[in-house]
Amino acid sequence: MSIAQLAKAQSADTTTRKISADTAKQTVKLLDTAKYDSLVMKLANGDHSGRWPVKKAPLPLPGATLPFYRVVAYYGNMYSKNMGVLGQYPPKIMLEKLQAEVKSWEAADPSTPVKPALHYICVTAQGEPGRNGLHNLRMPFKQIDSVLHMAQKINALVFLDFQVGFSNVQTEIPKIEKYLQMPNVNVGIDPEFSMKEGSVPGKRIGTFDAADINFVSNYMAGIVKKYNLPPKILVVHRFTKRMVTNYQDIKLHPEVQMVMDMDGWGGPDLKKDSYKYFISHEPVQFTGFKLFYKNDIKNPPKRMLTKAEVLKLQPAPVYIQYQ
Repeated sequence: MSIAQLAKAQSADTTTRKISADTAKQTVKLLDTAKYDSLVMKLANGDHSGRWPVKKAPLPLPGATLPFYRVVAYYGNMYSKNMGVLGQYPPKIMLEKLQAEVKSWEAADPSTPVKPALHYICVTAQGEPGRNGLHNLRMPFKQIDSVLHMAQKINALVFLDFQVGFSNVQTEIPKIEKYLQMPNVNVGIDPEFSMKEGSVPGKRIGTFDAADINFVSNYMAGIVKKYNLPPKILVVHRFTKRMVTNYQDIKLHPEVQMVMDMDGWGGPDLKKDSYKYFISHEPVQFTGFKLFYKNDIKNPPKRMLTKAEVLKLQPAPVYIQYQ
């Protein structure tokens, strides 16, 4: 008799009913490890360097998004039309554009289903010290709530992104615990705006060390365990070597899937080279790639990388972000 039949069986034996329910629950939670390994190998895209797939990366908990799906995200802030496409258009139009990109990526790689995502900057770096003196501005919870409401309309993931300024992840990340309890809420952190040396954000490029990244992933792993959640995704933006120091010391967890996201803008050759040297050559777990609708076409040859070109990268990015 199948688990489904057992679950439906009319039995007076409460012990039998409990065993049936427990068995069904365990079945749902199994991870298809063979499929996982196969998809991770596929993402390596024939890489012969020995870096990909990443060795000794732990298997994720059941319910993991990556690599079973590719995530395609719109990035930005609801208060600014200049920080990304997320805040550039009215919500209805923005969601329609995102859904069109999702379909386009599914057409480019039919073997990989796509999950849409809204990647919202919930702490923005500021040129002025502000009331807290930390050169950052925390968005009100009502704005985060509005992003969650928009995401719900298209069953999208949500990423809450941090530009800490003069603050740090140890202070900022715990402030959103109530949101991290939600299964679809994930985290992004941006070393560019982590000003450890006291420079004003935007004047020079900031940095995170492996210790900072490990704090965030440990914290997220604790949330997953505490609330019995599926694995969460942590996106770390990067486009220079110094933005992430001691990458080899980054710790991986079954509860958190780590994405190193190539975040620089420019022409196709520059972006491919940046991806090669700062993402591919310093492997962590999964990779991402940001595409800029405006900045990528500023200089000759004045075009964005095509989806086919992005998919040929070694390894193939499993997280795509549009700004």
